[in-house]
Amino acid sequence: MRVIETLSNRFKGKVELATLSVSLVKGLEVSGSGLKIYGPTDPNPYAPGVQALISLQEFHFHAGVRNLFRSNVHVDTVYVKGMELNIPPKENRQEFTSMSSQTRKMSIIVDKFVCEDTKLLINTLKPGKPPLEFAIGDLRMKDIGAGQPMRFDATLVNPKPVGNIHSTGLFGPWDESSPRDTPVHGEYSFSNADLSTIKGIGGILSSTGEYAGTLSDIVVDGKTDTPDFRIATGGRSAPLHTEFHATVDGTSGDTYLKPVKATLLHSSFTASGSVTRVHDPNGHDVELDVVLDHAQIEDLLELGVRTDPPVMSGPVEMKTKLSLRPGGADVANRLQLAGNFHVFGAHFTNEKVQSRLDSLSLRTQGKPKEAQDGVEENVPVDLRGVFTLGDGSLSFSLLHFLIPGTRVDMTGEYSLDGRTFDFRGKARLDAKLSQMTTGWKSILLRPVDRFFSKDGAGTEIPVRITGTESAPHFGLDFHHKDEGRAGETNYDSAAKR
Repeated sequence: MRVIETLSNRFKGKVELATLSVSLVKGLEVSGSGLKIYGPTDPNPYAPGVQALISLQEFHFHAGVRNLFRSNVHVDTVYVKGMELNIPPKENRQEFTSMSSQTRKMSIIVDKFVCEDTKLLINTLKPGKPPLEFAIGDLRMKDIGAGQPMRFDATLVNPKPVGNIHSTGLFGPWDESSPRDTPVHGEYSFSNADLSTIKGIGGILSSTGEYAGTLSDIVVDGKTDTPDFRIATGGRSAPLHTEFHATVDGTSGDTYLKPVKATLLHSSFTASGSVTRVHDPNGHDVELDVVLDHAQIEDLLELGVRTDPPVMSGPVEMKTKLSLRPGGADVANRLQLAGNFHVFGAHFTNEKVQSRLDSLSLRTQGKPKEAQDGVEENVPVDLRGVFTLGDGSLSFSLLHFLIPGTRVDMTGEYSLDGRTFDFRGKARLDAKLSQMTTGWKSILLRPVDRFFSKDGAGTEIPVRITGTESAPHFGLDFHHKDEGRAGETNYDSAAKR
């Protein structure tokens, strides 16, 4: 039988065919089912347990009657349904060297393949790594011939985010001794991908790019646009644009980003690292180094927290390691960060909060009269710290807050939903206690100035900041070791006096 003989010679392996039907009513019409093509069986690269290199659920093609009397049957188009390509592990590639490399005479020549419901499986011997699987809804191949690349037009089904990826390019020539080293290059487009299928984020993503390399080492350059990107913790959306250079390891499905350049509103940042596939739980483990060097704090707050408007505005720099564990929980609950940041020249958008800072700055500079008169300075805020994020909460091992006349060093925690935060530390003030007020209060405080003047500071006192982003509470906490509030003095009321 020519079909089995041709395929067996081509792949130097066993060929099985469940059913075959041939009709001569309208030329040569051939259809079949259950076709399985195996690789070389001596030695067997799949032992124990034999897997077909290529399997087809159904196929059919048509050729002219004259082809029956020729040594080479010419077929214009073969239609295939349910094809599965099973690429063996890279570690077994040496076992394919037994396949003959000599030119073999083909008895059936095909110009085009039209495939429906194709699946590409790339296997690995690495523990905990399931096969890398690509679902290809529609695949068309042409210019098929031994020793030359074939053109393809394919639509891949992307599971998360849900959407179809359309790709065209060249595949081959097929590397018989090592299928993973078969070259491939082309272009792709990905549109209307719904990010809400990834729990915790949202938006409609589109992406275009090009790729080149081999099945085991594909270099991808592309860009994405998500005009309405959002995080569940923030609720609001913002435009997100990225450009990326990546390498995809087809032996494992792992992706290495080098780097990603992103723009969010008026802020830009870069990220580099890896996205690796894991088996338990099934998904991807993301590990990135992220650098923000041209960013605005209000852009990050706009996206990440629900306070409207964002509590603060100003430039921000940040370096952080980002980890996103696989799983079904919200992104915010799986996200982990560890790094440092610096917000400089910032201002609070809440006028009440900013006016209290202005008053505090004037008093701690020894200008209580200007503070009483309500002089507006709109003092800039310098904020820097070392932080970790996990389970939707930010923890600061160091938080440094600076305005003219006041320096505060604290530690504490802050919830991303903007509902609560709690920080404690020490404030160093330029002015002495008696210099921060006027009249008889100033005279009464002079005897105690010496108890609070330390290490060159006019005043050093323990402080506590609690409350919410929109309504923070500044206070003194002399008994902070006891977790009590008996010794707490309210900065807010002091600023009004």
